[in-house]
Amino acid sequence: MPHLARTDTSMIGQWWWTVDRWLLAAILLLMAMGIMFVAAASPPVAIRIGLPSYYFIKRHVVLLGVSFILMMGTSLLSPRGVRRTGLALLVVFIPLMIATLLFGAEVKGGRRWIYIMGFSLQPSEFIKPAFAIVAAWLFAKGRCLQNFPGTRISIGLYAVIVSLLLMQPDLGMTVVVTAIWGCQFFLAGMPIMLVIGLGLLGLGGIGGAYMFLPHVTSRIDRFLDPASGDTYQVQRSLEAFSNGGLFGTGPGQGQVKWHLPDAHADFIFSVAGEEFGMIMALGIIALYAFIVLRGMSRILHSEDLFVLLAGGGLLTQFALQAMIHMGSSLHLIPTKGMTLPFISYGGSSLLALGLGMGMILSLTRKRPGGALS
Repeated sequence: MPHLARTDTSMIGQWWWTVDRWLLAAILLLMAMGIMFVAAASPPVAIRIGLPSYYFIKRHVVLLGVSFILMMGTSLLSPRGVRRTGLALLVVFIPLMIATLLFGAEVKGGRRWIYIMGFSLQPSEFIKPAFAIVAAWLFAKGRCLQNFPGTRISIGLYAVIVSLLLMQPDLGMTVVVTAIWGCQFFLAGMPIMLVIGLGLLGLGGIGGAYMFLPHVTSRIDRFLDPASGDTYQVQRSLEAFSNGGLFGTGPGQGQVKWHLPDAHADFIFSVAGEEFGMIMALGIIALYAFIVLRGMSRILHSEDLFVLLAGGGLLTQFALQAMIHMGSSLHLIPTKGMTLPFISYGGSSLLALGLGMGMILSLTRKRPGGALS
C-alpha cells in the first residue's frame, strides 16, 4: 500500500492516506503477540482436556483472521456507516441475549453462551461496541435537537442491557458497560451532582451484588482474605510472575501454564510474564496505553460530538478490559474471567474486538478539510 499515490481517489487509496497508521500498526502488533502467546500457553490446556496439542492455536489464528477482516472492513466506513453498523448489531444481539437466558448453555453458574449452528456465541461481547455507538448517537442527537429525548432513551437502553447482564449473571461485563455509558454521559455534559449520584448508585450496586450474588461474594472475600477460600489460580498466576523475573524463563519453558486451567485465555498475561519476563509485561502495558492515548488524542481533535463520544466509549471499553485482565492476574482486583484484547484465545471476544477497533480506526480517520469527521 505505500506505493499508492496521494491523488488516488479509490476507496483503498483514500483509506490508506487517512487512516492512523501508527494506531493500526500497534493493533497489528498486539495481534502478532497474541499468536505467539497462545502458541506458548495453549498446548498444555489442550493436552489436559484430551485435544490435539495445537487445537487452540489453530482456531485462534483462524478467528484472528476473521477479526482482522472485520476490523479492516469496518475501518472503511464513514461515521454514518459506523452508526448504522452499531444500531444493526444492537438490533441483532439484544434478542440473542434474551435467547441466551432462555436457551443458552449454563457454564460455571451463568448463562452467557448460546449455540448457533454448532458455534458457541457470547452475545454480550458484541453488545459492548454496539451500545457504545448507539449511546453516543443518542447523546449527540439529544444535544443537537432540544426536542429529541436522547438522554432518556439512552438511560432506558442502558437499564435494559444491564438487567439482561445481571440475569446471566455477569457483573464484570456490567461494570464495563456501565463505564462506557458513564464516560459518554460525562463527556456529553452530565451535571456534577448527577455524576456524584451515579457514583453512589454504582457503589450501592456493587454492595448489592456482594450481598445477593454468591459468586461475587466468594470472589471479593477471597480477594480480601485469601484464607477464606480457594485461591489456587491467583497463587499460580503470581508464581508465574515470580518465576519469570526480569527476562523470563524463555519461550515454551514456563511451568505454571501446566497447572492453570485457563492459561490460554483468562490468565495469558501470567504466561507472558513467566516466559518473557517483566520487560515484556511492561511492554504489553505500554502498547495498550499507546493505543488508548493515541486514539483519545485523535478524537479530541474532532468537531463532531458523536465521534468524540463513540470513540471515548470504545476506547474506555478496550482499556478497561485490558486493565481487568491484568489486574486479576496480578491479584490487584478480585478475579474476573475476562480476555486480554487481541492476545487471549477467544471466539466472540476476538470478533467483537475486531469490530470495535475497526470503528475506532474509522472514527479517527482524517476527513476532508483536515477534520476527523
